[in-house]
Amino acid sequence: MTAETPSEFQLKNPPTDGITAVKFGPNSSQFLLTSSWDTSVRLYDVISNHLRMKYNHPAPVLDCCFHDSVHCYSGGLDNTLKVYDFNTNTGTNVGTHDAPIRCVEYCPDVNVVITGSWDMSVKLWDPRTPCSAGTFPQPDKVYTMSVCGDRLVVGTAGRKVLVWDLRNMGYVQQRRESSLKFQTRSIRCFPNKQGYVLSSIEGRVAVEYLDPSPEIQKRKYAFKCHRVKENGVELIFPVNAIAFHNQHNTFATGGSDGFVNIWDGFNKKRLCQFHRYPTTIAALSFSADSSVLAIATSYMFENEEITSPPEDQIYIRNVSDQETKPK
Repeated sequence: MTAETPSEFQLKNPPTDGITAVKFGPNSSQFLLTSSWDTSVRLYDVISNHLRMKYNHPAPVLDCCFHDSVHCYSGGLDNTLKVYDFNTNTGTNVGTHDAPIRCVEYCPDVNVVITGSWDMSVKLWDPRTPCSAGTFPQPDKVYTMSVCGDRLVVGTAGRKVLVWDLRNMGYVQQRRESSLKFQTRSIRCFPNKQGYVLSSIEGRVAVEYLDPSPEIQKRKYAFKCHRVKENGVELIFPVNAIAFHNQHNTFATGGSDGFVNIWDGFNKKRLCQFHRYPTTIAALSFSADSSVLAIATSYMFENEEITSPPEDQIYIRNVSDQETKPK
């Protein structure tokens, strides 16, 4: 149990199995949505530290997102996309994939909900009805997705990265390969929409640019992180989570080493590292104004079964400009 500090506290009534996502509401630092292997989607009021609402799928939930301040979408191992209305406390099944849904995102610029699945497809959903707005084959299982204005960056198995234009899904805008040698774990786009950050299971992060022109592509680079020396041996950990600070374009990474680091990607610098958390960092989310960072810790069985894994927790950390602003 880590000590509570003025800048950080734990949420009460956390999920009881692996936390798969934490997402802050679209325009406040008050409401946080989480999904979990315990089959639940939970809505927290982080200001009063109160579990406001909870609903369940028949199977573990792998991702969730806000549509607006009163609706959320979620999907997981039941292959089903669900929409939930907080005001009426009712859930509706919107549609299905042929395999588990791994990613659920909302694009405000195009007003579309997007799901990525292990069935090797991305589907778009019109939230007004809600109903399906098309199925788009991907080269392999979808592992991670990020919305970048009206574009969508998709990371699949086989280290493939695809850039789609959500206003014209007739063709793939860019087909890329990850510049990292190992499996992609997370992709998140820069708030300024110039590029994205990609992390792998082998303690590395790549900073990539969307503009294909050679002089912009020269700026891309990758770096090692989330590596810990113990008894002269370097242990290399997966980088599971990335979250961007919406004002400063700096980003946080969370790894299976239990550390959260804050990076200035444009100046290639680490700004700070928080204390070590009791177990794996599974998910991260900055609030809309980026004053608060939600940190989900869940043992992800990297070292197989252990007798008593630490409990799943969500930490709410008030972050300062000193920690997140480029120096």
